[in-house]
Amino acid sequence: MAATDTTIEAGTEAEADLGAQYRIVEAVVTRAVRISPSLMRITFGGEQLREGLRSGGRDQSLTIFFPRPGEDIPLVPLEFDEGWYGRWRALPLGRRAIMRSYTVRSQDPVSRELDVDFVLHGEHGSAPSGPAAAWAADAAPGDRVMLLGPALAANRSIAFLPPPDATRIILAADETALPAVGGILEALPAGTPVQAWVEVPDVGDLQQIATAADAEVAWLVRQPGGRPGTAVAEAVRAAMPDVDDLAYVWIAGEAGLVRTLRRHFVRDLGLDRSRVAFTGYWRLGATEEQLRTEREAGAGR
Repeated sequence: MAATDTTIEAGTEAEADLGAQYRIVEAVVTRAVRISPSLMRITFGGEQLREGLRSGGRDQSLTIFFPRPGEDIPLVPLEFDEGWYGRWRALPLGRRAIMRSYTVRSQDPVSRELDVDFVLHGEHGSAPSGPAAAWAADAAPGDRVMLLGPALAANRSIAFLPPPDATRIILAADETALPAVGGILEALPAGTPVQAWVEVPDVGDLQQIATAADAEVAWLVRQPGGRPGTAVAEAVRAAMPDVDDLAYVWIAGEAGLVRTLRRHFVRDLGLDRSRVAFTGYWRLGATEEQLRTEREAGAGR
């Protein structure tokens, strides 16, 4: 799953030529596989996807548009430029496509097929199932979506950017950021020192992630009814009473987890804020529409 605050929205992008950087393409489901109790992996393919999008890996985010009930394909403006977001907002509320942000788990370098892992929240009570999770649970080959993503592998929708002098990498995440953790670990150079903590709802969600890095991954299984992110926040704070000034920290998941650990590293341990990447992928009790509305209101002040 990808970060709600790194969604690409025309009108907020500082750089000029949006059409060269990002594209909207049609994609079709080629496979849908339940890979664990909480995760459904959807593979997208199609001619437009093969020709149009290039994932940069790591925690690459993109926006997926889902069709409304009764619709075959999502209704979105197809030309992506500075006026795109306004045109999308102007579409009839009951017909315009449902918009959600997700992380690219991987993209095949030859076929260009793209994997996205969807968290099926509602089954474990961490959050109510939204329209994207409901769509993923029933997805089948041939289903169509629209994707807004990067035309170039080097793009601003990647948050994991450790400086060259980083002495070690520290990762902290809940299940919504597990696809990004996998992409990051797979991309790191051989021997990179890594400490990672990942919280999941079910023991069946634990994964074997191939990596050349020198990685220690601590898996934490959430207690039934527990608040998402609490276990990983407590574990990280207990394990790290201090930190190397040249460490690089990446935190992603529920907003409370992200806020708690960012404060721990920056305020409590004194790590320079430029060495702490953080992204709230979701917030308990809030829909993505609510989060977008709050961001828009804040930007207008």
